Amino acid sequence: MAQDNDAPLSGKVAVVTGGSSGIGAASVRLIAAAGAKVVVGYNKGAGRAAALIAELPGDGHKAVYLPLEQTAQIRRVASEVRDTYGRADILVNSAGFTRMVAHHDLEALDDNLIDAVLTANVRGVFATMRAFVPLLRQSGDGVIVNISSGAAQSGTGSSIIYAASKAALNTMSMALARVLGPEIRVIVVAPGMVHTGFVPGRTEEMMAAAAIATPLKRAIEAHDVAKAVIACITHLTHTTGSIVSVDAGRHL
Repeated sequence: MAQDNDAPLSGKVAVVTGGSSGIGAASVRLIAAAGAKVVVGYNKGAGRAAALIAELPGDGHKAVYLPLEQTAQIRRVASEVRDTYGRADILVNSAGFTRMVAHHDLEALDDNLIDAVLTANVRGVFATMRAFVPLLRQSGDGVIVNISSGAAQSGTGSSIIYAASKAALNTMSMALARVLGPEIRVIVVAPGMVHTGFVPGRTEEMMAAAAIATPLKRAIEAHDVAKAVIACITHLTHTTGSIVSVDAGRHL
């Protein structure tokens, strides 16, 4: 990546899925502040994406409809990025889906929910990487950052299928790191429970209890995860296939 300390990503183009809110939006802000042009992918957050772009420093940013369930649309977006910018150097896969289902309630984890989670968190992320790999490879110094979860390793989290989907993402990332190098690095960022609205039904009390249970006794904010994302892009230049935990030590 570029070495200008004030704008280390100057001249670069980044694509962030799920970029209109939460970890995605926090990552967009830091990537744009580092000098890159950012393509903000959204599903239902068109208004949020437009408002976010209006506040970003620099120019050339763009909001695009990027639903993980529609492979054809993902490919169209990749072509649009190529036609508009001529390049893509960074892909951050932040979009995902879950619902809170008690792990003991097997009947509540029905086939439709399983399919929805796996489509968004596994198939959709793979389809996005597959669509953008040609552009990232042309960069010669491309990087993919996949947002996973500590649930992948602990088997905890909002539901059993969510944890399983993130475990699949970790495995895909490791396999792709092996075959996409040396032109593309693939790194996983695995947060603990993050203080966002990602999981419907998660309360402030649950967040506070999770924070107290960690060795650092700190709540994790979207910005904390975004700082790990930007570090993967700009500083972990000899890292690929690794999982970076941002969980206040919850995995210990």
